[in-house]
Parts: sequence; C-alpha cells; structure tokens
Amino acid sequence: MNTEIPRHRIRARYTDTTVTVYQAYSPRLGLPAARDGRFPAEWKRGRMTWIKPSFLWMMYRCGWARKEGQETVLAVEITREGFEWALRHACLSHYKATVHADRDAWKRALAAAPARVQWDPERDLHLRPLDHRSLQLGLAGEASTRYADEWIVSITDATPTAHRIHDLVRGGEEEAAAALLPAERPYPEAPGLLDHLRPGAMA
Repeated sequence: MNTEIPRHRIRARYTDTTVTVYQAYSPRLGLPAARDGRFPAEWKRGRMTWIKPSFLWMMYRCGWARKEGQETVLAVEITREGFEWALRHACLSHYKATVHADRDAWKRALAAAPARVQWDPERDLHLRPLDHRSLQLGLAGEASTRYADEWIVSITDATPTAHRIHDLVRGGEEEAAAALLPAERPYPEAPGLLDHLRPGAMA
C-alpha cells in the first residue's frame, strides 16, 4: 500500500460546514477578537491577511506564540463555502511554468486575484521542515472583507494550547504533546478545486 503523503494537499481541522485556520496577532488585536468573535475596528480590511490551516506551521511562523507582535494565536473557524471561494479565486503567489502559460499571464492573474496561495514545508513537533507542503492562503480586497464580515463562525484563543504543547516538547514528552495537537485530516477537495494552485511535483 502506498503511504507516501502527497506533496501539495490541504490538511486541516474541519467539520461538514466549517474549517479552522490559524493566525497570530499582538494581544491588542488578538484578545478582543477572541473575546468578541470578530476582529476589532483596528483590524485593517485593506491589508492582505494570511490564514493557515496547519497548526504546526503557525507555530513555526509565530515561534510558539512568543515572537513579538504574534503572542496571541487565534483558531478561526470559517465556513467551508468561504474557504473554497477563496481557493477558487486565488492565484499562486509565485510564477510556475507548470501552471501558468507564461510569466505575463501569471502577473495578470495575480493582479486580478483577491487571494493568493503559497505552499511551504510542513513542520514537525520540533518545527523542522517535512517533505510535504502546507497551504498558506493570503486574502486581500474582497476576500479579506468577506473573511472578516461573512465567513467567520467563531474565534478561539489557542495561545494556552500552543504554550502547553511547546512546554511538553521542550520537556521531551512528545507523545503527550502530539495528543494535544488539533486533529488535522486531508481536506475533501471538490474535483478541480486546486488544479490552478498545484505546482509540479518537484516544486
């Protein structure tokens, strides 16, 4: 039986109607968002915001919620309908000859797209890179506004969980740490959903 993990596949915590993504903010933005279930007025809809279905990739990015300005990790539950809308309207953030007709075509698609995708190495409990990739989804313009105003179902402060897992990893208790990780599974893609977002196998 082939147990090889596909190089480009979304893994996420999801239900029949929602998918959980992660972001890290300063407490000034993150704590009010978790308290109220929506982003505060200071959150800028005009800026690109990156959402990440992988908890461990978020931990790599924010240093287990200890990097300056990223001390509050949010688990944001959004509608699958919204998530998939963003994917359908996204463009790869970097030119790939296996996907785009030419570099100019990619530039036009990127300029018109309200969302962009990049694939970065997934991480293990020690935040070391793995061979398969993790999806990062950037939202801007219409996508960012829809995210903040329409797609969010709940926002939870995941910082205590991040700190607890990190403490266990540092203490050598990897099994206990792994047991606290969110249950991320391969996301059930509709046919063709990611065809325009999957680079070649060696990318």
